Amino acid sequence: MRTTDIDGLSGILRHEFGFQGHDISICSVAGKDVEKALADAADDEAGDVILAGGGDGTVSAAAATCWKSGKALGVLPAGTMNLYARTLQVPLEIEAAVQALAAGRLARADIATANGRPFIHQFSVGMQSRMVREREKLEYSSRLGKILANIRAMTTLITRPPSFPAIIEADGALASGNRSLVAISNNPHGPGHLPYADTIDAGKLGIYQVPELSASEAAGIASDLAIGSWERNALLEWSLASQVKLQFPRRKSGDHAVIDGELVDLDEHVEIDIRPGELKVLLPKHSDSLPASP
Repeated sequence: MRTTDIDGLSGILRHEFGFQGHDISICSVAGKDVEKALADAADDEAGDVILAGGGDGTVSAAAATCWKSGKALGVLPAGTMNLYARTLQVPLEIEAAVQALAAGRLARADIATANGRPFIHQFSVGMQSRMVREREKLEYSSRLGKILANIRAMTTLITRPPSFPAIIEADGALASGNRSLVAISNNPHGPGHLPYADTIDAGKLGIYQVPELSASEAAGIASDLAIGSWERNALLEWSLASQVKLQFPRRKSGDHAVIDGELVDLDEHVEIDIRPGELKVLLPKHSDSLPASP
């Protein structure tokens, strides 16, 4: 939330949630203190919802806390991409989001785990992890700066697409070969927009894999993912499953995956499971296409 007016946002939160009859406690913390703040919120018996504002990594950490504690997750769109906020149909303008969430409702959502670690958006190896790693080498201090860093990192990625051997077992069906991208999503991505799910309760993982790419093919995949036309790209194979087992035979020390936008160490063996309805979420007002309250 580097560019967010914290005092102004706090005032809006108190007003809108108070108007709806809710008490709200607000805590603004630095990135290094997020984990402790979430643990404190989980231990607060007076609170029913943890409302997280920040990047996708912060929201993912809050989701993990809510999943373990039984509290509901609310999401403020205060990051760059706000992918899970989009899945929850939260308005992307911050004041409209607060108003909609204050008048919102609770529902049950799926969550996924990778070797036991929960995630709400996606586990990815290859193109995305290379791009995030390149981006993190660059300095930025604003949302615009991060967007520009993403563009520079994408340019580097396209000129040198990654390639790695992978073995993919999806509900018992095996596939193997060199890949430039393997991604597993919590619920399948919807078409026609950035890669995020249009539902929260499909009960399935989305599996996306791309063979070893040339530079021109990598540019095409990146473009199709950005504008939501990936379904029409013949190089991208996708399917659904309840469980996925991944093997990376040539994994080296220092190799990474990306979980919900954050770089993590890549394990040689990764088991990914969908956990239907195990995460309580706060849905905004007018999210009628998402499931009814539990």
